[in-house]
Amino acid sequence: MAAAYPSFVQYPAPLQPPQHPQAFVPPLPRRIRKVGAPLGLIIALGTVAGLIVLLFTALNPVGATIGIVLSTAALVVVVLTFVWLDRWEPEPPRLLVLAFLWGASVSVVFSVGLEMLFESLVPADADMASVATIALGAPLVEEALKGSFLLLMMTGRRRNELNSLTDCLVYAGITAIGFAWVENIMYIAQGESVGESLLTAGLRLVMGPFAHPLFTLATGVGVYFALNRRNVLAKIGCILLGYAGAVLLHALWNGSSVISFQTYFLVYVFWMVPVFALASWLAIASRRREQRITESKLPGMVAANLVTANEATWLGSIKTRKAAIGEARRLGGKSAAKGVKNFAYQVVELAFVRDRIDRGFSDARMVALQNEEAYWLLAARAAAPTLQYLANYRAPGR
Repeated sequence: MAAAYPSFVQYPAPLQPPQHPQAFVPPLPRRIRKVGAPLGLIIALGTVAGLIVLLFTALNPVGATIGIVLSTAALVVVVLTFVWLDRWEPEPPRLLVLAFLWGASVSVVFSVGLEMLFESLVPADADMASVATIALGAPLVEEALKGSFLLLMMTGRRRNELNSLTDCLVYAGITAIGFAWVENIMYIAQGESVGESLLTAGLRLVMGPFAHPLFTLATGVGVYFALNRRNVLAKIGCILLGYAGAVLLHALWNGSSVISFQTYFLVYVFWMVPVFALASWLAIASRRREQRITESKLPGMVAANLVTANEATWLGSIKTRKAAIGEARRLGGKSAAKGVKNFAYQVVELAFVRDRIDRGFSDARMVALQNEEAYWLLAARAAAPTLQYLANYRAPGR
């Protein structure tokens, strides 16, 4: 419906295709809605994480080196998994860097301090206090500190980046990856020999590279449901339920490891693997839902002259969007493909804002954000002249 979008936003009249698609590419204006991460904060958190790693390198150079190399290799695999999951509407890189460094610095430092305090307060002998800390104290403290980044994301304009369950899962996962990276280096570096360090690396990186992200995804699910509640108590309840789920998963994992290897293996096979499979299904289903939301809002954008009918045929799925971007690359090279990709991403941003309004979460701020997204979509079009060459392009079968 035309009324679904600002009536004063006029789609520009079609221009004649230039001789060279890259001949005129107007610069995009600085975006108001995007809230990145202060560079000073990123540097500070990165320095803290670096000092932690250097400390363990000084204490055990060989073990720490093994930990750094193997933990980083595992980290790359897990990060690429979340990047793949996030490809429909990629999050701002600086916010993802901040999430990683938050987990690798703030969460690690406070976890060590609070777990030491927890162990000192447990009324038991040293061995029992250590077991209680591993099985209960660590899950309570670590999941709270990793989840704190999601609470930070819920404040101010950062809230605009949490558009879907996928976004919540990605920020939860990246924060947990930062925490796991440093923690794995710490444990591997404590090996008294190369063999012991390699054994620790095998147990932590082969059997459980997704362990910490999997735990914190539960908090991410709770935050997503909280964002879709109007009542404050309901919001708090959703967050606490998500946190409780993260603590339970973490406690079962840690607790089984201190009982026996057999118990750990049984919990791993019959509990953690099914939960991981469920989380994977949920994440993929969420991304598909993102595509359905975008596709459902395309008719309104066509009626409002924000996108053309032909463009609507390829903007609603990863497969058709990828094909159109490939066609743009063939016509105008890498920069032309980038312009079309940015245009497609902006369509998704506007669709998510419109969906939130349609679900009853409309207020003056949300309407203003919709207007900003609509204007930004026009700016993205102006910066992608190759779209004129794609004017007659339609997705196959659409």
